[in-house]
Amino acid sequence: MTNHNWQFQTERSLVENHGLKLDEFEKIVEGLGREPNLTELGIFSAMWNEHCSYKSSKFWLKKLPTSGDRVVQGPGENAGVIDIDDGDVAVFKMESHNHPSFLEPYQGAATGVGGILRDVFTMGARPVANLNALRFGEPNHPKTKHLLSGVVSGIGGYGNCIGVPTVGGEVNFHPSYNGNILVNAMTVGIAKKDKIFYSAAAGIGNPVVYVGSKTGRDGIHGATMASAEFDEDSEDKKPTVQVGDPFTEKLLLEACLELMKEEAIIAIQDMGAAGLTSSSIEMASKGDVGLEIDLSKVPMRAQNMSAYELMLSESQERMLMVLDPSKEEMARDIFKKWDLEFEVIGKVTDTKRLILMMNDKEEASIPINILVEDAPEYQRDYIVEEPSPIKEYKSEDFDQNNILKDLNTMIMHPDLSSRKWIWEQYDHMVMADTVVRPGSDAAVVRVHGTNKGLAMSTDCSPVYCKHNPYEGGKHAVVETWRNIIASGALPIAITDCMNFGNPEKPEIMGQFVECIRGMGDACSKLNYPVVSGNVSLYNETNGEGIYPTPAIGGVGLIKDLSNVKTLSLKNEGNLLCVVGKSNNHLGNSKYMTIVHNKEDGGTPEIDLDEELKNGHFVLELINKQLVESSHDVGEGGILIAVAEMCIAGNLGITIDEDKEFSHRFYFGEDQSRYLLEIRPENFDQLKQLSESNNVVFEKLGVVDQAIIKINNLNEIKVSELRNNFESGVGNI
Repeated sequence: MTNHNWQFQTERSLVENHGLKLDEFEKIVEGLGREPNLTELGIFSAMWNEHCSYKSSKFWLKKLPTSGDRVVQGPGENAGVIDIDDGDVAVFKMESHNHPSFLEPYQGAATGVGGILRDVFTMGARPVANLNALRFGEPNHPKTKHLLSGVVSGIGGYGNCIGVPTVGGEVNFHPSYNGNILVNAMTVGIAKKDKIFYSAAAGIGNPVVYVGSKTGRDGIHGATMASAEFDEDSEDKKPTVQVGDPFTEKLLLEACLELMKEEAIIAIQDMGAAGLTSSSIEMASKGDVGLEIDLSKVPMRAQNMSAYELMLSESQERMLMVLDPSKEEMARDIFKKWDLEFEVIGKVTDTKRLILMMNDKEEASIPINILVEDAPEYQRDYIVEEPSPIKEYKSEDFDQNNILKDLNTMIMHPDLSSRKWIWEQYDHMVMADTVVRPGSDAAVVRVHGTNKGLAMSTDCSPVYCKHNPYEGGKHAVVETWRNIIASGALPIAITDCMNFGNPEKPEIMGQFVECIRGMGDACSKLNYPVVSGNVSLYNETNGEGIYPTPAIGGVGLIKDLSNVKTLSLKNEGNLLCVVGKSNNHLGNSKYMTIVHNKEDGGTPEIDLDEELKNGHFVLELINKQLVESSHDVGEGGILIAVAEMCIAGNLGITIDEDKEFSHRFYFGEDQSRYLLEIRPENFDQLKQLSESNNVVFEKLGVVDQAIIKINNLNEIKVSELRNNFESGVGNI
């Protein structure tokens, strides 16, 4: 390597504006044996940024468990694939669209949905469900209402138009997202196990085909922007936000699925981040071949586009394919029928180079291995900071007379209140296979034409991750696991979306390392591997980073939809019971953060053996049809979970008088717990089963008329709670 005296002709500012470090540029020159031209510099900029190369995270991601009995395809393809029996597979992935959504919330969120949909149907799966994980700043921040409204409209606008139901998700608010919101989109699709499509190009001389929309100048440098912090000039980056067209995406979806039935596709890759650059290079790299592309044949919607612009545009609704040449005309007819562009723009070669021609002039010639295998990979310095200490609170620390008053305060807070205002803007019933709609622990979607279904959920607790990244990483995984269990499904696998600040700061890198370690331990213990995912770094504004947010999307299988459970209470006289031990942990709970406006007391630790044992116990009871309704105990503790069950079922509960009358018991957020509604005649049987399985199982109270009553002295009407519960998010 040369030193930094900078003897090169390329200007330093040009390199830095492309998001490359000076030593990275030197590595490019060394690999090429010359300086890159502008088009080549743009290609390296796209392929070597964090968003595409994972250069700061790759080393640690490899430590996550990615295999299992039902894993068909793990990380490395457009989406993960799991076996769901009967020759069927579920295909799913979650990705971030954070920076674009902050700059242009409607289009940023909409194109995030469009991009993740393409990742799934590229694999040959028909999308059946969308989910999301959203994080916004403080509810009273001047930008929050605008950003929330725009993002929700964008998600609904795209998903509703393309006809894929948005069935679940999570929305949270915290000051750390004031300058950098998070918009993570997830799609789940279904395919046949023997009809999965991959991205590895093959067959020397086979045609490389461009399909979908024309290429414009929108989205240029979108991936590079996603790999940089925000500052005062961020508003100027709006031109890098793509523009989506869900109606064209619907045509592209149907055309691709129709062509996939004809055994014409050898390889297929959507044009997502970095557009034609990443799609062509990924196909060539995975197939260990070269590609020669004539850019003058790319369908364009703008005049006089340069090679640089064509390669870096992130115009939406586009695909790249390698086709069987004997099926080319048939494929062309299909795309013509769907009124989409279809153009042979190149061929597969044996050069192992990306060669770009335009108007008979060579615009780029780069060895594929330099772009992929030789991309930078960093083991950045990291500091593991001491976790916040666990604090034991006493009952007398709080005024017990305020328990129901505090319940009211908490349940109307945007972090805990109903998301009905949001999900009513989404078409969650289109396709007619949504069995459990938004608002329960997990959404459930029927596998069309069968009696089995998929349960799915997204979750994360960034406050837990901030104060103890290792335990927080475990929390993110087990929260989705419990949601899926509570619905009556067997959890199978997860996708992740790792949202963090600047990895060049050792304390931020330490958060990432510890969250990965916690996630890995939880996934291994629960047999709940990672099959796909995304990393979003540099989520900072003016040096202030977001809280570590490893959002998790989990998917599980319900073999018999008659076993599906929801959280709504069913009948007066039934018993409500608690599974799992309550240790009264109030640290960093929603009670502390909402009522007392402070983060204090540490992150509750998770015993993964107990988590596994309790989850399997609950699933066994559900499968034996001994449970009427179920709900996991999560944020807000037992009383919030009770209130949610009462509101959903329009019933109340009289809690046993011998239960501890304290904030610690009612709002503590100890883990590995569930609430189960059971018939009273089954209590003794369940108690015996719990003892034989060494599971804590206790009666909490009796389902009653629509009043929550504690100690026969304190009570609140469920109708009052409902009014407060439904007033939160919509009034931001």
